[in-house]
Amino acid sequence: MNDNVLLAEEEDGIAILTLNRPDIMNAINFSLLHALKEKIENLRVKQGIRVIIITGAGEKAFCAGADLKERALLDDRQVKEFIFTIRDLFTSIALLNKPVIAAINGVALGGGAELSLACDIRIASMNASMGLTETRLAIIPGAGGTQRLPRLIGCGKAKELIFTGRRIEAQEALQIGLVNSICSQDDLLDECKKMAAMICETGPIAIEQAKYAINYGLETDIHTGLAIESNAYWVTIPTEDRLEGIAAFREKRKPVYKGR
Repeated sequence: MNDNVLLAEEEDGIAILTLNRPDIMNAINFSLLHALKEKIENLRVKQGIRVIIITGAGEKAFCAGADLKERALLDDRQVKEFIFTIRDLFTSIALLNKPVIAAINGVALGGGAELSLACDIRIASMNASMGLTETRLAIIPGAGGTQRLPRLIGCGKAKELIFTGRRIEAQEALQIGLVNSICSQDDLLDECKKMAAMICETGPIAIEQAKYAINYGLETDIHTGLAIESNAYWVTIPTEDRLEGIAAFREKRKPVYKGR
């Protein structure tokens, strides 16, 4: 496996993962897939890392989806293996116990768009374009796109984008709620870091439980969702962090949370 297909750096509680195949628009092959899977599982249990940012190398692409040159060499069994692996990886990102921000620095198509959908927050550069384009190749989104897109932007708009396979530019992505915000490409990573830094000021256990309650509550009726929220809240009550938050408020200082 090429160890350079995924770059990783850590700073001030933030891990930045960079898909590093800029010569082919950061397309996902088996090597990158396994590297990202290994890193995500490592970060899941790594103390001190509070937020993860995923982006692409270069100025043209976040991720153009699957590496079609590699795909052309795969037999049917290998294609199924790829699809199962990428689907399970993106689900693990969506359910990760830490917030994940997609820094969409250019083209995000097919599996690249699905990767961004698996993230909690999406911030795009002005030159970004996004689309679930699989139907133009006579296939369908297979890494969660048919499920996550309608939950995010609504069923009708999701069907339009998937059925036509068309790309949309950053401004339209913002208008339909596909991304949280847009900015210049030069400012993109800084904007993502600012968002991550704000999250790092909050209680780690609270964030983990809030994400859990949102993710699982959305999949059920509101009464069950409220019960999930209550159970998640109960987890935060006996923590040292909760007492620290109250003490810091009383003493008019910034809290120092330790995830305990």
